Amino acid sequence: MNRQQVRTILDTIGEMFPDAHCELNHSNPFELTIAVLLSAQCTDETVNKVTVTLFEKYKSPEDYLAVPLEELEQDIRRIGLYRNKAKNIQALCRILLEQYDGQVPSSHSSLVELPGVGRKTANVVVSNAFGEPAIAVDTHVERVSKRLGLAAWKDSVLEVEKKLMKAVPREEWTLTHHRLIFFGRYHCKAQNPACESCPLLDLCREGKKRMKSKPARNNKAKSGSR
Repeated sequence: MNRQQVRTILDTIGEMFPDAHCELNHSNPFELTIAVLLSAQCTDETVNKVTVTLFEKYKSPEDYLAVPLEELEQDIRRIGLYRNKAKNIQALCRILLEQYDGQVPSSHSSLVELPGVGRKTANVVVSNAFGEPAIAVDTHVERVSKRLGLAAWKDSVLEVEKKLMKAVPREEWTLTHHRLIFFGRYHCKAQNPACESCPLLDLCREGKKRMKSKPARNNKAKSGSR
């Protein structure tokens, strides 16, 4: 894919979703870190429903460590993998108090060392909480990048991230991350992408394939109804 095509993609999704942003509710870096940790294999919508009361009860790392693990588990029970996540949250809070004076570190290398914080979570935190350009590759970003040819089908999540970092200007990394998520979440969905109305159809190998197969399916349906 050439530079002009990449620019077309970035400008188009920018026009479609000019207000794309992090949809996880938070008011500081610590809350954001907890919210992103909870969001693994879980929707932002569900996480936001849980954190409404969670962030009222737990304001600091000390608060999470002041209750038994079982109590924290119950507080996040609606979240997938809640037992493991509760354990990671308490372990993370312990490290924040012991090594970082209770504050979330701003460096990517320090963040990925925290329990339950992988590369994607660290990228979200450094970009949204500390203003450091980063591209976090979640399921939406990965799917859209591969469909549009920004990455190869066989690429790992890390390879997708590296290719996006190379193709997208650094100052646009964070915004592009949000816009790709919105594009994947609300337009180029996993099961029912809006190919018919997509302004990027000409650049989308998945969309072209789907549109080619549609007439064939429609003809079968018509012939079967006779």
